[in-house]
Amino acid sequence: MLTLTFLGVGSAFAKRNYQSNALVEAWSESPERQDAPDDNLLIDFGSTGPLALYQLKDLAGFSYLVRNGAIYYPAIRRVFITHVHQDHIGGIEEFAILNRRSRLYQDSSVEKPLLLGAPGVLDLLWENCLKGGLGVMANRRVALDDYFRVVRLGGASAGNDGKFTLLDRYELSIFPTDHVRLNEKYDWPSYGLVIHDLQSGESVVYSGDTRFDPESLIPKAEHARLIFHDVQLEPEPDSVHALLGELRTWPEPLRRKMVLYHFSDGWEDPKYRVVKAEFAGFAFPQRRVVLFGSSPHPSGPNRVV
Repeated sequence: MLTLTFLGVGSAFAKRNYQSNALVEAWSESPERQDAPDDNLLIDFGSTGPLALYQLKDLAGFSYLVRNGAIYYPAIRRVFITHVHQDHIGGIEEFAILNRRSRLYQDSSVEKPLLLGAPGVLDLLWENCLKGGLGVMANRRVALDDYFRVVRLGGASAGNDGKFTLLDRYELSIFPTDHVRLNEKYDWPSYGLVIHDLQSGESVVYSGDTRFDPESLIPKAEHARLIFHDVQLEPEPDSVHALLGELRTWPEPLRRKMVLYHFSDGWEDPKYRVVKAEFAGFAFPQRRVVLFGSSPHPSGPNRVV
């Protein structure tokens, strides 16, 4: 079984629903039969990520994330970074420091977590975002791999074609997204994920941050059982996210299995009831959704309203 739980579902500046980061958990059986997953993965960890994870750890089914009342960061095996905006990487410094402290002072047998991302993302992450706070440790200079086992996905030297697996059954493939442009499409590193169940042949699409890009997303979505797509509710010229009005032009069969996330605090306005009427709904924070292993519930427990 594979499950996904949004730590938060809000936009970068949302104050009510935390930022859009997600926890993917792989289970040899199920959450009902296991105290902890066999493997897991954080998709991004933004500036509200630590607070959201602190809240999640106390909910039923997530006790493996807590030790002595605090977040037990070594319980997170892997982190995938879609891109380096603060709502996606702002909590990584805390993750790195407290994970290392836990391994040093609580359980030295635990391996460093895997940090996965495209080469362009990981280079920006260290040099432009983390090096200032994490680059010195105990009178010496350190690098990203002092905190993580770094896995570069794709690229000529990576040797993995941009793919990795959980439990040898669930294959996750990265794809570039049209989020921020310097001069042309895909020239600034930003990525989404397609998650495949190699046993059933089914897939789920996680868009990451992207402008409206049906040429890339629709072919992936046509064969998916569920689509998590970021959205900007308010119209805005030259938006770096897909606008609600744009997503409404997708074919109805695809919209019916599309769950919208990364939205602003105004989602309760009656004018956005169209999301419930035309899509699978808004994503709900801190609620576990089954991706594979039994039928997903895009019109039920993962709604906000």
